[in-house]
Amino acid sequence: MEEDRIVAGGAQDADTWQFSLRPKRLNEYIGQDQVKQNLAVFIQAAASRGEALDHVLLYGPPGLGKTTLAGIIANELGAGFRVTSGPAVERPGDLAALLTNLADRDVLFIDEIHRLPRGVEEILYTAMEDYALDIIIGKGPSARSIRLDLPRFTLVGATTRAGALGAPLRDRFGVVCRLEYYEQQHLECIIKRAAEILNIAVDDRGSQEIARRSRGTPRVANRLLKRVRDFAQVAADGVITQEVADQALAMLEVDSRGLDKTDRRLLTTIIAMFGGGPVGVETLAAAISEETATIEDVYEPFLMQLGLLSRTPRGRVVTPAAYDHVGIAYKGDNGEKQAKLW
Repeated sequence: MEEDRIVAGGAQDADTWQFSLRPKRLNEYIGQDQVKQNLAVFIQAAASRGEALDHVLLYGPPGLGKTTLAGIIANELGAGFRVTSGPAVERPGDLAALLTNLADRDVLFIDEIHRLPRGVEEILYTAMEDYALDIIIGKGPSARSIRLDLPRFTLVGATTRAGALGAPLRDRFGVVCRLEYYEQQHLECIIKRAAEILNIAVDDRGSQEIARRSRGTPRVANRLLKRVRDFAQVAADGVITQEVADQALAMLEVDSRGLDKTDRRLLTTIIAMFGGGPVGVETLAAAISEETATIEDVYEPFLMQLGLLSRTPRGRVVTPAAYDHVGIAYKGDNGEKQAKLW
Protein backbone atom coordinates (compact mmCIF):
# COMPACT_ATOMS: atom_id res chain seq x y z
CA MET A 1 0.00 0.00 0.00
CA GLU A 2 1.13 3.57 -0.61
CA GLU A 3 1.20 4.41 3.11
CA ASP A 4 3.97 1.84 3.67
CA ARG A 5 6.30 3.17 0.97
CA ILE A 6 9.06 5.53 2.02
CA VAL A 7 8.93 7.14 -1.43
CA ALA A 8 5.17 7.71 -1.26
CA GLY A 9 4.24 11.33 -1.78
CA GLY A 10 1.27 11.21 0.56
CA ALA A 11 1.51 12.34 4.16
CA GLN A 12 2.30 9.74 6.79
CA ASP A 13 2.09 9.80 10.59
CA ALA A 14 5.89 9.90 10.81
CA ASP A 15 5.93 13.14 8.84
CA THR A 16 4.60 15.31 11.69
CA TRP A 17 8.21 16.29 12.42
CA GLN A 18 8.19 18.18 9.11
CA PHE A 19 5.91 20.92 10.44
CA SER A 20 8.99 22.58 11.92
CA LEU A 21 10.57 22.60 8.45
CA ARG A 22 7.76 24.45 6.69
CA PRO A 23 8.78 27.89 5.36
CA LYS A 24 6.56 30.73 6.55
CA ARG A 25 7.08 33.30 3.76
CA LEU A 26 7.24 33.25 -0.03
CA ASN A 27 10.91 34.27 -0.01
CA GLU A 28 11.70 31.19 2.09
CA TYR A 29 9.76 28.82 -0.18
CA ILE A 30 12.11 26.95 -2.53
CA GLY A 31 11.04 26.05 -6.06
CA GLN A 32 7.76 26.58 -7.97
CA ASP A 33 9.12 29.93 -9.14
CA GLN A 34 6.31 30.79 -11.55
CA VAL A 35 3.64 30.01 -8.96
CA LYS A 36 5.45 32.14 -6.37
CA GLN A 37 5.81 35.08 -8.74
CA ASN A 38 2.13 35.04 -9.65
CA LEU A 39 0.96 34.66 -6.05
CA ALA A 40 3.22 37.51 -4.92
CA VAL A 41 1.53 39.83 -7.43
CA PHE A 42 -2.00 38.72 -6.53
CA ILE A 43 -1.35 38.97 -2.78
CA GLN A 44 0.24 42.42 -3.02
CA ALA A 45 -2.60 43.70 -5.21
CA ALA A 46 -5.29 42.37 -2.87
CA ALA A 47 -3.51 43.81 0.19
CA SER A 48 -3.11 47.24 -1.44
CA ARG A 49 -6.85 47.35 -2.16
CA GLY A 50 -7.71 46.12 1.32
CA GLU A 51 -9.65 43.22 -0.17
CA ALA A 52 -9.69 39.49 0.34
CA LEU A 53 -7.57 37.54 -2.12
CA ASP A 54 -9.53 35.65 -4.77
CA HIS A 55 -10.13 31.99 -3.99
CA VAL A 56 -7.08 29.86 -4.81
CA LEU A 57 -6.92 26.28 -6.13
CA LEU A 58 -3.61 24.46 -5.73
CA TYR A 59 -3.30 21.15 -7.54
CA GLY A 60 -0.59 18.66 -8.36
CA PRO A 61 0.93 15.40 -7.10
CA PRO A 62 1.12 14.80 -3.32
CA GLY A 63 4.07 16.07 -1.31
CA LEU A 64 4.89 19.16 -3.39
CA GLY A 65 3.99 21.77 -0.76
CA LYS A 66 0.34 22.68 -1.29
CA THR A 67 -0.43 22.83 2.43
CA THR A 68 2.75 24.82 3.08
CA LEU A 69 1.87 27.27 0.33
CA ALA A 70 -1.62 27.75 1.77
CA GLY A 71 -0.12 28.71 5.13
CA ILE A 72 2.28 31.11 3.39
CA ILE A 73 -0.62 32.82 1.63
CA ALA A 74 -2.28 33.45 5.01
CA ASN A 75 0.98 34.76 6.49
CA GLU A 76 1.62 37.09 3.57
CA LEU A 77 -1.91 38.45 3.88
CA GLY A 78 -1.55 38.82 7.65
CA ALA A 79 -4.80 36.88 8.01
CA GLY A 80 -6.10 34.07 10.18
CA PHE A 81 -5.64 30.51 8.92
CA ARG A 82 -8.17 27.73 9.40
CA VAL A 83 -7.44 24.20 8.19
CA THR A 84 -9.73 21.29 7.38
CA SER A 85 -10.04 18.56 4.76
CA GLY A 86 -12.73 17.36 2.38
CA PRO A 87 -13.46 14.07 4.19
CA ALA A 88 -13.72 15.89 7.55
CA VAL A 89 -16.56 18.14 6.38
CA GLU A 90 -19.28 15.51 6.36
CA ARG A 91 -22.43 17.65 6.64
CA PRO A 92 -23.52 21.13 5.57
CA GLY A 93 -23.62 22.09 9.23
CA ASP A 94 -19.90 21.37 9.56
CA LEU A 95 -19.14 23.79 6.74
CA ALA A 96 -21.52 26.39 8.16
CA ALA A 97 -19.71 26.24 11.51
CA LEU A 98 -16.36 26.84 9.80
CA LEU A 99 -17.54 29.70 7.63
CA THR A 100 -19.47 31.61 10.30
CA ASN A 101 -16.42 31.60 12.59
CA LEU A 102 -14.14 33.23 10.04
CA ALA A 103 -13.07 36.85 10.33
CA ASP A 104 -12.84 39.29 7.44
CA ARG A 105 -10.11 38.30 4.93
CA ASP A 106 -9.31 35.05 6.79
CA VAL A 107 -7.98 32.08 4.82
CA LEU A 108 -9.86 28.76 4.96
CA PHE A 109 -7.78 25.86 3.67
CA ILE A 110 -9.55 22.69 2.54
CA ASP A 111 -7.19 19.85 1.71
CA GLU A 112 -8.43 17.09 -0.61
CA ILE A 113 -11.23 19.39 -1.67
CA HIS A 114 -12.29 16.95 -4.38
CA ARG A 115 -13.57 14.66 -1.61
CA LEU A 116 -16.18 17.09 -0.30
CA PRO A 117 -19.67 15.52 -0.21
CA ARG A 118 -21.96 16.82 -2.96
CA GLY A 119 -24.37 18.46 -0.50
CA VAL A 120 -21.54 20.38 1.16
CA GLU A 121 -20.04 21.37 -2.18
CA GLU A 122 -23.31 22.91 -3.36
CA ILE A 123 -23.51 25.14 -0.26
CA LEU A 124 -19.95 26.23 -0.93
CA TYR A 125 -20.93 27.69 -4.31
CA THR A 126 -22.94 30.53 -2.76
CA ALA A 127 -20.39 31.05 0.00
CA MET A 128 -17.57 31.50 -2.49
CA GLU A 129 -19.43 33.66 -4.99
CA ASP A 130 -21.80 35.77 -2.87
CA TYR A 131 -20.20 35.48 0.59
CA ALA A 132 -23.51 34.24 1.93
CA LEU A 133 -24.88 31.05 3.42
CA ASP A 134 -28.38 29.79 2.75
CA ILE A 135 -29.74 27.69 5.62
CA ILE A 136 -33.00 25.74 5.53
CA ILE A 137 -34.87 25.76 8.85
CA GLY A 138 -37.65 23.28 9.48
CA LYS A 139 -39.11 20.59 7.25
CA GLY A 140 -42.06 20.22 4.94
CA PRO A 141 -44.49 23.11 4.30
CA SER A 142 -43.16 25.08 7.27
CA ALA A 143 -39.56 25.02 6.07
CA ARG A 144 -38.00 28.40 5.36
CA SER A 145 -34.68 29.66 4.11
CA ILE A 146 -32.44 32.10 5.96
CA ARG A 147 -29.48 33.82 4.31
CA LEU A 148 -26.50 34.59 6.54
CA ASP A 149 -23.91 37.08 5.38
CA LEU A 150 -20.34 35.85 5.62
CA PRO A 151 -17.09 37.79 5.95
CA ARG A 152 -15.13 38.19 2.73
CA PHE A 153 -12.80 35.23 3.16
CA THR A 154 -10.33 33.45 0.88
CA LEU A 155 -10.81 29.75 0.24
CA VAL A 156 -7.64 27.85 -0.62
CA GLY A 157 -8.39 24.39 -1.95
CA ALA A 158 -5.79 21.68 -2.53
CA THR A 159 -6.23 18.55 -4.58
CA THR A 160 -4.20 15.88 -6.31
CA ARG A 161 -7.06 15.30 -8.76
CA ALA A 162 -8.22 18.56 -10.30
CA GLY A 163 -10.28 16.63 -12.82
CA ALA A 164 -12.38 15.16 -9.99
CA LEU A 165 -13.66 18.63 -9.06
CA GLY A 166 -17.04 19.53 -10.45
CA ALA A 167 -16.99 22.33 -13.02
CA PRO A 168 -19.21 24.66 -10.91
CA LEU A 169 -16.74 24.49 -8.02
CA ARG A 170 -13.63 24.69 -10.16
CA ASP A 171 -14.91 27.76 -12.01
CA ARG A 172 -15.32 29.69 -8.76
CA PHE A 173 -11.58 29.76 -8.10
CA GLY A 174 -10.07 33.00 -9.38
CA VAL A 175 -6.47 31.79 -9.01
CA VAL A 176 -5.53 28.30 -10.21
CA CYS A 177 -1.95 27.08 -9.69
CA ARG A 178 -0.44 23.77 -10.72
CA LEU A 179 2.57 22.61 -8.70
CA GLU A 180 5.13 20.65 -10.70
CA TYR A 181 7.73 18.10 -9.64
CA TYR A 182 10.89 19.82 -8.36
CA GLU A 183 14.21 20.12 -10.14
CA GLN A 184 17.15 18.41 -8.44
CA GLN A 185 18.88 21.68 -7.55
CA HIS A 186 15.79 22.87 -5.70
CA LEU A 187 15.58 19.59 -3.80
CA GLU A 188 19.24 19.94 -2.81
CA CYS A 189 18.47 23.35 -1.32
CA ILE A 190 15.48 21.92 0.55
CA ILE A 191 17.59 19.05 1.93
CA LYS A 192 20.36 21.40 3.07
CA ARG A 193 17.83 23.70 4.74
CA ALA A 194 16.20 20.77 6.55
CA ALA A 195 19.59 19.38 7.57
CA GLU A 196 20.55 22.75 9.06
CA ILE A 197 17.30 23.01 11.03
CA LEU A 198 17.59 19.40 12.28
CA ASN A 199 21.35 19.73 12.96
CA ILE A 200 22.27 16.97 10.50
CA ALA A 201 25.77 16.91 8.99
CA VAL A 202 25.52 16.42 5.21
CA ASP A 203 27.99 17.32 2.48
CA ASP A 204 27.18 18.48 -1.05
CA ARG A 205 27.56 15.05 -2.66
CA GLY A 206 25.38 13.49 0.03
CA SER A 207 22.58 15.99 -0.51
CA GLN A 208 22.86 15.47 -4.28
CA GLU A 209 22.47 11.71 -3.90
CA ILE A 210 19.36 12.05 -1.72
CA ALA A 211 17.87 14.68 -4.03
CA ARG A 212 18.46 12.48 -7.08
CA ARG A 213 16.33 9.71 -5.55
CA SER A 214 13.57 11.89 -4.09
CA ARG A 215 11.15 11.61 -7.03
CA GLY A 216 11.02 15.38 -7.44
CA THR A 217 9.09 15.63 -4.16
CA PRO A 218 10.16 17.65 -1.09
CA ARG A 219 8.20 15.44 1.31
CA VAL A 220 10.05 12.38 0.04
CA ALA A 221 13.38 14.24 0.20
CA ASN A 222 12.88 15.15 3.86
CA ARG A 223 11.75 11.62 4.68
CA LEU A 224 14.78 10.07 3.01
CA LEU A 225 17.07 12.56 4.76
CA LYS A 226 15.73 11.42 8.11
CA ARG A 227 16.27 7.74 7.30
CA VAL A 228 19.77 8.29 5.91
CA ARG A 229 20.62 10.26 9.05
CA ASP A 230 19.77 7.17 11.15
CA PHE A 231 22.08 5.06 9.02
CA ALA A 232 24.88 7.64 9.24
CA GLN A 233 24.64 7.76 13.03
CA VAL A 234 24.66 3.99 13.49
CA ALA A 235 26.87 2.68 10.68
CA ALA A 236 29.06 5.69 9.81
CA ASP A 237 30.60 8.69 11.56
CA GLY A 238 27.39 10.72 11.58
CA VAL A 239 28.12 12.65 8.39
CA ILE A 240 25.97 12.00 5.32
CA THR A 241 28.31 11.59 2.36
CA GLN A 242 27.51 10.24 -1.09
CA GLU A 243 28.76 6.79 -0.08
CA VAL A 244 26.71 6.77 3.12
CA ALA A 245 23.61 7.97 1.28
CA ASP A 246 24.07 5.36 -1.44
CA GLN A 247 24.43 2.51 1.07
CA ALA A 248 21.47 3.66 3.16
CA LEU A 249 19.14 4.10 0.19
CA ALA A 250 20.21 0.73 -1.21
CA MET A 251 19.10 -0.84 2.09
CA LEU A 252 15.79 0.99 1.71
CA GLU A 253 15.51 -0.45 -1.84
CA VAL A 254 15.32 3.00 -3.41
CA ASP A 255 17.26 2.85 -6.66
CA SER A 256 19.24 5.49 -8.54
CA ARG A 257 16.13 7.07 -10.09
CA GLY A 258 13.95 6.99 -6.98
CA LEU A 259 11.99 3.83 -7.81
CA ASP A 260 11.24 1.41 -5.01
CA LYS A 261 10.50 -2.32 -5.22
CA THR A 262 6.79 -1.69 -5.89
CA ASP A 263 7.55 0.50 -8.91
CA ARG A 264 9.98 -2.08 -10.26
CA ARG A 265 7.49 -4.91 -9.66
CA LEU A 266 4.88 -3.06 -11.71
CA LEU A 267 7.30 -2.64 -14.62
CA THR A 268 8.63 -6.19 -14.52
CA THR A 269 5.10 -7.59 -14.31
CA ILE A 270 4.09 -5.79 -17.50
CA ILE A 271 7.24 -7.04 -19.23
CA ALA A 272 7.34 -10.63 -17.95
CA MET A 273 3.61 -11.43 -17.91
CA PHE A 274 2.28 -9.24 -20.71
CA GLY A 275 5.21 -8.91 -23.09
CA GLY A 276 5.69 -5.23 -22.30
CA GLY A 277 2.05 -4.37 -22.94
CA PRO A 278 -0.41 -3.12 -23.79
CA VAL A 279 -2.29 -4.34 -20.72
CA GLY A 280 -5.46 -2.96 -19.17
CA VAL A 281 -5.13 -1.27 -15.81
CA GLU A 282 -7.67 -3.60 -14.18
CA THR A 283 -5.76 -6.66 -15.37
CA LEU A 284 -2.52 -5.13 -14.14
CA ALA A 285 -4.09 -4.32 -10.77
CA ALA A 286 -5.17 -7.95 -10.35
CA ALA A 287 -1.70 -9.19 -11.34
CA ILE A 288 0.15 -7.15 -8.70
CA SER A 289 -2.65 -7.22 -6.08
CA GLU A 290 -3.20 -3.47 -6.00
CA GLU A 291 -6.25 -1.30 -6.45
CA THR A 292 -6.83 0.32 -9.82
CA ALA A 293 -7.03 3.80 -8.29
CA THR A 294 -3.70 3.27 -6.49
CA ILE A 295 -1.97 2.39 -9.74
CA GLU A 296 -3.47 5.38 -11.57
CA ASP A 297 -2.91 7.97 -8.83
CA VAL A 298 0.21 6.76 -7.02
CA TYR A 299 2.48 4.65 -9.22
CA GLU A 300 1.84 5.73 -12.80
CA PRO A 301 2.37 9.52 -12.65
CA PHE A 302 6.03 9.28 -11.64
CA LEU A 303 6.80 6.37 -13.98
CA MET A 304 5.29 8.35 -16.84
CA GLN A 305 7.24 11.44 -15.77
CA LEU A 306 10.46 9.42 -16.13
CA GLY A 307 9.40 8.05 -19.52
CA LEU A 308 9.28 4.45 -18.28
CA LEU A 309 5.56 3.89 -18.84
CA SER A 310 2.96 5.18 -21.25
CA ARG A 311 -0.83 5.05 -21.44
CA THR A 312 -2.38 4.09 -24.76
CA PRO A 313 -6.00 3.50 -25.84
CA ARG A 314 -5.29 -0.24 -25.59
CA GLY A 315 -3.64 -0.16 -22.16
CA ARG A 316 -0.35 0.42 -20.38
CA VAL A 317 2.92 -0.07 -22.25
CA VAL A 318 6.46 0.04 -20.87
CA THR A 319 9.10 1.90 -22.88
CA PRO A 320 12.55 0.64 -23.95
CA ALA A 321 14.01 2.77 -21.15
CA ALA A 322 12.05 0.69 -18.64
CA TYR A 323 13.66 -2.51 -19.94
CA ASP A 324 17.09 -0.97 -19.41
CA HIS A 325 16.24 0.28 -15.94
CA VAL A 326 14.97 -3.01 -14.52
CA GLY A 327 17.69 -5.05 -16.22
CA ILE A 328 15.68 -6.83 -18.89
CA ALA A 329 16.84 -7.14 -22.49
CA TYR A 330 14.83 -5.32 -25.14
CA LYS A 331 15.08 -6.52 -28.73
CA GLY A 332 12.86 -5.31 -31.52
CA ASP A 333 12.48 -6.69 -35.04
CA ASN A 334 9.52 -5.30 -36.94
CA GLY A 335 8.23 -3.83 -33.72
CA GLU A 336 8.23 -7.14 -31.81
CA LYS A 337 9.46 -7.24 -28.22
CA GLN A 338 11.38 -10.08 -26.65
CA ALA A 339 11.99 -9.96 -22.93
CA LYS A 340 14.71 -11.95 -21.25
CA LEU A 341 15.49 -11.72 -17.55
CA TRP A 342 19.19 -11.33 -16.88
